[in-house]
Amino acid sequence: MAKPVKLLSVGALTLDMILRVETLPTHQGKFIASDGIQIASGMATSAACAARRLGADVSLWASAGDDSVGDQLVAEIEAEGVDCAFVRRVRGARSALASILVDAHGERVIVPFYDRLAQADPDTLPVADLSAFDAVLVDVRWPGAAALALEAARAAGRPAILDADTAPLDVLERLLPLATHIVASESAARIVLGQALDPEQACADLASRTEAFVAVTGGAAGSWWHDRSANRVRHVAAPRIKAVDTLAAGDVFHGAFAVGLAEVMPAEHALRFASAAAALKCLRFGGRLGAPDRAETLAMVEATWPALP
Repeated sequence: MAKPVKLLSVGALTLDMILRVETLPTHQGKFIASDGIQIASGMATSAACAARRLGADVSLWASAGDDSVGDQLVAEIEAEGVDCAFVRRVRGARSALASILVDAHGERVIVPFYDRLAQADPDTLPVADLSAFDAVLVDVRWPGAAALALEAARAAGRPAILDADTAPLDVLERLLPLATHIVASESAARIVLGQALDPEQACADLASRTEAFVAVTGGAAGSWWHDRSANRVRHVAAPRIKAVDTLAAGDVFHGAFAVGLAEVMPAEHALRFASAAAALKCLRFGGRLGAPDRAETLAMVEATWPALP
């Protein structure tokens, strides 16, 4: 690339304690972890770090307390090369925390805590005009900020990308109409549609409710996206790997997809790029720390889809 694309990522910033166990607990008791790590993370933050490793210039708009945890979070993400000048520090608030268990198959249980004071809706954007950014990505964890950012991105003619994950129905219904690009998890699609459907049908049903680009992710099964020009749902298979840790794979997927859109990749190419980055992340323990660089992501794309246009 002659010049890196510029992204704004909006949403969660948490201090994660990640512990590796053989199996996820099914009853109360004490369980000994075989590995553990504490890192700054959160959906939008992990996506931002992934996009940075893929070559983008990234700014993070998140909210944290004015506590020592907030200091640690900002310092760690700035060390990743992500601009944290927009991170809001709220006096008297506690920064977000999450406890996470990852089992031997890479599956996980996440228990986050968000202080309502820290997550209070912002009054304005951190900048008046988002036209300096090539794309804007938001998650569902800071809805007030997400709504402002999506509206401003659309007004500036930039991709307004929603990482639609598990959230209250009212939050999803507030944000979905504001996005130009919706990439939803199966669980989010189930919440919006009010029923469990296979990802292909869920993608079609979501697309019928909006004019936005719609994709539904299905983990190892790949992703489905609605091709409006052909009026059909298409499938992008995920690379076949043996997962070590699926934590933050979706965040890496969204960060890579945002990079692809910002670089004006066709939608299916951006989804392949995102799928490759997410698969590589799953090969490594440590959540977002497993996010790949651009060279290895492109190599995975070439290895997985060598004959595709």
